[in-house]
This record gives sequence, C-alpha cells and structure tokens, in this order.
Amino acid sequence: MRHLTLDNRLRVVLDARAVAPVIGVAVHYGIGFRGEPVGRSGFAHLFEHLMFQGSAQVAQGEHFSHVQASGGTAGGSTHQDYTDFYQVAPAPALDRLLFLESDRMAGLRLTEDNLNTQLRVVREEILTNVTHRPYGGFPWTVLPGVLYESFANGHNGYGDLRDLERATTQECAAFHEAYYAPSNAVLTVCGGFDADRTADLVQRYFGRIPGRSTAPLPELGEPVPDTDRSGTHQDGHAPLPALALGHRMPDPDRELSAYLAHMVLSALLAGTDRSLLTRRLVTGARLATAVRSGCGFFGPLQARDPDTFQLVITHPRDTAPDDLLAETDAVLRALAAHGPDPAQLAHTLARLRTSTARGYDNLLVRTRHAGAFELLHGRAALIDTLPALIGVVGADAVSAAAARLLSVPRAVLRLRTHEEALV
Repeated sequence: MRHLTLDNRLRVVLDARAVAPVIGVAVHYGIGFRGEPVGRSGFAHLFEHLMFQGSAQVAQGEHFSHVQASGGTAGGSTHQDYTDFYQVAPAPALDRLLFLESDRMAGLRLTEDNLNTQLRVVREEILTNVTHRPYGGFPWTVLPGVLYESFANGHNGYGDLRDLERATTQECAAFHEAYYAPSNAVLTVCGGFDADRTADLVQRYFGRIPGRSTAPLPELGEPVPDTDRSGTHQDGHAPLPALALGHRMPDPDRELSAYLAHMVLSALLAGTDRSLLTRRLVTGARLATAVRSGCGFFGPLQARDPDTFQLVITHPRDTAPDDLLAETDAVLRALAAHGPDPAQLAHTLARLRTSTARGYDNLLVRTRHAGAFELLHGRAALIDTLPALIGVVGADAVSAAAARLLSVPRAVLRLRTHEEALV
C-alpha cells in the first residue's frame, strides 16, 4: 500500500493488488451529516446528490453514463463524518474515473433547477426509506437524539424537509468551497493497476486543483450522560414494538483495543442462534422475536468519537420493556463477572475474523473502507490488519467491554406501534 500527499494536501492511497484487471476508485470528503449547519439538517445528504449533477466538463447525469459506458458502476453515500463517492470498473477505465472525480472536486454546476430536482429526489427517498417504511430509519435517525445532546451528534442525518426546502444554490456553492477541498479529502485506488503510472495520473488530474483551507467542523466531544436517558418513537407501519439501546463506545483512535473488544462483544450477544442475548430472549424466555447489535450506526470504525454501541430488540406486544432491560443486563453482568465461555469466544473470534477478511476480498468494500479508515483514523492499512487484531481479543477485554456497558449511562428508545398508541 502506497501513500501520497499532493501539494494541495490531497491524501492518496494506492492499493495495487495482483487481482483481475478491475479497479476501485473512491473519494472520501471529511464532511458528513454531523458537520452540516444548524438549521440545515439533511444538507450533507442533499449535497451528495448534487455532486452528480454536473461539473465544469461533465454535464448533468453524465458521471453515471461515463462510468457505465466503461463497464462499471458508481455511487455515493453520506455518513456521520464523511461523504464518499465510488466506482468499480475494468482497469482501462482508470483515466476516465480519475478525470471524473477530479472535475467535480474542482467545481460543480449548481443551478436552481438541479437543486429543486434533487430536493424532490431526497424528499421521495425519505418518504420511501423512513416515513412510509416499517422500522424506517430505526434506530439511527432517532436514537442519537436520545443519547446525545449537541445538534451535531443528535440530529437526524436524513434531515427535516422544512430545513432542506430553505436551502439555496448560494449555500450549496459555499458548502462545496468550505468542505469539498483537496485538503479535506482522501483519494483511494484499489485493484489491478501499476502504482507508478497511477501516481502520475493522480498528479495530472488532481494536482492541478488549487489547494485551499477548509471551514472548521463542529466539536463533537460532549460529556457522557449522568443517568440513563429514555425516549419514545411512534411508528405507524411497524407490526411489532421494539426497543433500542444506545451506549457510548471507546474512542477508536485512543482506545482501539477496547473498541475491538466491543465488536467481539456485539458478535457474542447477537447474530446467530447461538448468540447469548438471542438465546436468552428469543429461544429461551421468548420475550423477543429478534435481536441485533452493532458497533456504529453504519458499521465498526465508520465514525469518529463519539461512536455508538447499539442493541435493537423486536418483541411481542405483551413483553414489558423493563423485562427486556433486566434480561439484557443479566447477560452483561454474567459476562463482566465470569467472562465468555472459552469455546464460544473462540468460535465467535473465528467467525468475526473470517467475515471481516472475506469482506475485504470484495473490491468495492476494500476501496471504500481503506479511504474511510485513512480519513477518519489515519490507518488505511486496517483493511489488512483488522482481522488479526480482532483474532487476539481476549476474554478479559470482552469482560471489560461488558462491564463498561453496564457502568456508563445509556439511551433507551422504545418504538411504539399504531395499535399501542390507541391503547
């Protein structure tokens, strides 16, 4: 893996691999929905859409058509602390992909018509994925508002349509100038390519973009809650109620080993029929119909600190949420006091290590995660070292992670169905 930094401060990760002649190209910008302006919730996601509406030398919609004409696919996504744009295509398309990404980094075609069109697209996306969908956006759009206090950490990243509809093209242009700069980005190229030639191409296409300073991002740090926090979310489409628990996690940059122990704890609690919490709540007491857990709302190590450990329990209407909390805490107390069963820990470590390594055999996943890890944590090489780091997490570290969940106040969010609201 080769790292470059251009004169305009663009960071570059070149991950040349002896694979089929296919390449992944991604650009990660250090701006996500935790960095959008107060009163403009959803702005970062809206801007992701606008990035496909044309640039100086590329007309509206042509980015997709150029990639597809090369035999590839393209997309983009908005996360808490970054927005990424990515392509996978046959290796001969490398020149074209670098040109396309460099052209929209240099500047966009921002028009009233483009803005209004994408506002309609985003509105429909929110209605489809959240408003009219059972468990839509649950819990990532609502749980942060219970666990965190600041606007940056707590607001709904999809946004309030009333905020979005007040957006102007002038604000969009200012947002691009403030955050979509080379110094706030990481370019990643993975797959079958020649590193020296690619370094020259990167310099040709991206080196011409003037460097500039970026606007400061909001301070994300905030105190851990003094007591548990609770909230209620009404879902008129959900067939069954649910409970979401949110816990603050260790800082992945300062406490990576502790963070990884939470990943192992999550895999021990849920994910298979043998998982501890699934067995306790679903197959044992039959208090729940499903249990899932995870580190981060968009996956492990996909955000800066503070990050969130979450448990989501779907349950019958006659199950009392307090009973779910009591049973969950009992499982955590047992782990904190006695540690995991050695055989189950070994099985979980092998499963998690293998699934992580296999995930990075996927070129698109490898490309996107390398860029995210570099941007957020300065560690693109985690795509190669993470499976081994997971594999050496010990029983004591898992016990400490369980004890930490019990000792740090959490958020408890209850999802109520339409039928419950009528009672």
